[in-house]
Amino acid sequence: MQAGQHPPKKSDLLKALDLLKEEVIPAIADVRSQNELEALRVRYLGRKGKLTAVLRSIKDLSEDERRRIGQRANVLKQELTNAFAERIEGFQEKPKTSYIDVTLPGRRRHLGRKHPLTIVTNRIVEIFVGMGFEEYLGPEIETDWYNFEALNIPEGHPARGEMFGNFYLPGGLLLRSHTSPMQIRVMENTEPPVRIIVPGRTYRRDAFDASHSPVFYQLEGLYVDEGVSFADLKGTLQRFSKELFGEGVTTKLRPSYFPFTEPSAELIVSCVRCNGEGCKVCAHTGWLELGGCGIVHPQVLRNVGYDYERYTGYAFGLGIERLAMIRYGIDDIRRFYANDLRFLDQFSEI
Repeated sequence: MQAGQHPPKKSDLLKALDLLKEEVIPAIADVRSQNELEALRVRYLGRKGKLTAVLRSIKDLSEDERRRIGQRANVLKQELTNAFAERIEGFQEKPKTSYIDVTLPGRRRHLGRKHPLTIVTNRIVEIFVGMGFEEYLGPEIETDWYNFEALNIPEGHPARGEMFGNFYLPGGLLLRSHTSPMQIRVMENTEPPVRIIVPGRTYRRDAFDASHSPVFYQLEGLYVDEGVSFADLKGTLQRFSKELFGEGVTTKLRPSYFPFTEPSAELIVSCVRCNGEGCKVCAHTGWLELGGCGIVHPQVLRNVGYDYERYTGYAFGLGIERLAMIRYGIDDIRRFYANDLRFLDQFSEI
């Protein structure tokens, strides 16, 4: 305390605290912006504020008086701090009512679409189910027996290396390299007649390029009964091709080789882009390959316990990506796996 000044009285300090409260509470209610509110807070609660000045003046009081007035001042400081905080929340609250401009255009919700491979798979299944086939699904991890041995591809057979590049797993298992193992699984547990299709994912150690993928989709077909002939196979695939690509398409069966069918063939159709005249899509041949097929090899029937002298059958395998590329005019298989919404949004149900 400076010379000539008298120490503050307890009653004067209590009165000063009451006056501060009477000033600040109404002032908080009257402010119109957060900036004004902050300036008011600094004026009273800041380091050089009015309440701080009162607190500094109690140092000349007795110990008992300092304790009592200090407690009173701290209570007031907390009350004012709470009042400022509540007022700030009032500025930050959103209006309880909002204005809706009915003249603004509506906001449409973005709807997802089915993947083109899903669309094509569903359509293929629909066609074959309509012809009396029953849909089956199978495991993607297979044993050597189902993936090779039972399909007339024994150990050391050249087809294991030339036709299939396999992903092997511990315990003699592997990721299936085709959907044909389901032929065996179904026939082992079903007496003829058997008429099934098996769509599913398959795996081969192929390069990921414009026409190959290490993970791809196939659809297997199998029909076994008495008197099933090559003519039945041709008629089935011809009807399927016309259902998928239109009545104007022409089909052919070109000789080929597969270990599990004899005789074997490749299904080819007239190019749906150039109507068989020759274009970039068909490599100027006028024809497009869809998949392999043939009459079930007698050894395959023998492996599942069927009487191969009584029963015959046909089988076929179709590449779903291949069919989708032909159907939609897509030149790169990698587009199916790029997850580009601009690409995927182009497709609708067939």
